[in-house]
Amino acid sequence: MHHAQVNYGPGDALLVVDMQNDFCEGGALAVAGGNALVAGINAEIAAARAADAPVVASRDWHPIDHVSFAHRGGPWPVHCVQDTPGAAFHPDLDLDDSTLRVSKACAFDADAYSAFDGTGLAGYLRERGIERVIVCGLALDVCVRATVLEASREGFTTLLLESLSAAVDPGAVEDCRAAFAEAGATVQTRS
Repeated sequence: MHHAQVNYGPGDALLVVDMQNDFCEGGALAVAGGNALVAGINAEIAAARAADAPVVASRDWHPIDHVSFAHRGGPWPVHCVQDTPGAAFHPDLDLDDSTLRVSKACAFDADAYSAFDGTGLAGYLRERGIERVIVCGLALDVCVRATVLEASREGFTTLLLESLSAAVDPGAVEDCRAAFAEAGATVQTRS
């Protein structure tokens, strides 16, 4: 389950996707293996910080009655509602004041899976001179997938740390790998 430590440089950013209570065991939309990712992600955060590479943490930040919720005809149970404990970052995740927090899917009438969708993140990173985005978090086959694909589309060199991500549907991982390869993203698999 371990992976080789990424060597961070000044043109890199670490993007931690949706490591929120509702997506970890015990949450409303739990991904098996979510809690187990925290220690490894914290090691990446420490390595990125040591290299002065920005750390970005994205989060679902849904209004009550969000369009993606089942009672509104959406595909998901109610999850990550703004200012609820479920929407909070995992308590053991090592975020500090220098961590950029990006909230997505805040509009009532639109869902957003990618950390780049409607957030302005791509332009911000480009202004900072970021060329490579290293992605980890939850869930591999939903928001991580969308984030990796959009990062590639936006022109960033994109590296997914697959061992620091987990899928809602483990059967979807092969499809995700194929989509990432087609998009030109690199996947660092479990070693």
